[in-house]
Amino acid sequence: MRVSHPPRHPPPARFEPNKPLSFSSDIWTLACTIWSIIAQRPLFEGFMATEDYMTTEHVDTLGILPSEWWSRWEARHHKFTEDCKPIKNCEYFRSWDDRFRRSVEEPRRDRKIPSFDARERDAIFELLRQMLSFRPEDRPTTKQILESEWTVKWALPEYGKIQNTE
Repeated sequence: MRVSHPPRHPPPARFEPNKPLSFSSDIWTLACTIWSIIAQRPLFEGFMATEDYMTTEHVDTLGILPSEWWSRWEARHHKFTEDCKPIKNCEYFRSWDDRFRRSVEEPRRDRKIPSFDARERDAIFELLRQMLSFRPEDRPTTKQILESEWTVKWALPEYGKIQNTE
């Protein structure tokens, strides 16, 4: 049983180990960091997690792997059906929406902090999902991230407020 790459490493680090990680792996890491800031916990959790556990976390959250990786991932049969449905009573699976509800919305509500409105939530989901594309070439560039709806309408204005208070 091999221990995985650190949880923030993108799936190509596992499924294409002979390819060097590219700048787009930093985009994956940035998405994980943004989530950790918003949720105050990692998106993909697992202390001393195996590669199979981390791949399960990725598939659970983001959907089925590219077909050539999916077919090579032997442990998928223990976790998912061939069409990527979780096997009942196998493990506790957490979808993207479930992770957001439990890691972001519930703690904010418990602390009486306003939650994200639906437009901001949708914008951050859209951006993070793009940044967490399995295939590196499908991830946005830094310029695209800086020009995204969430960055322009919510992140940069909040940053501006912080700058004005210092």
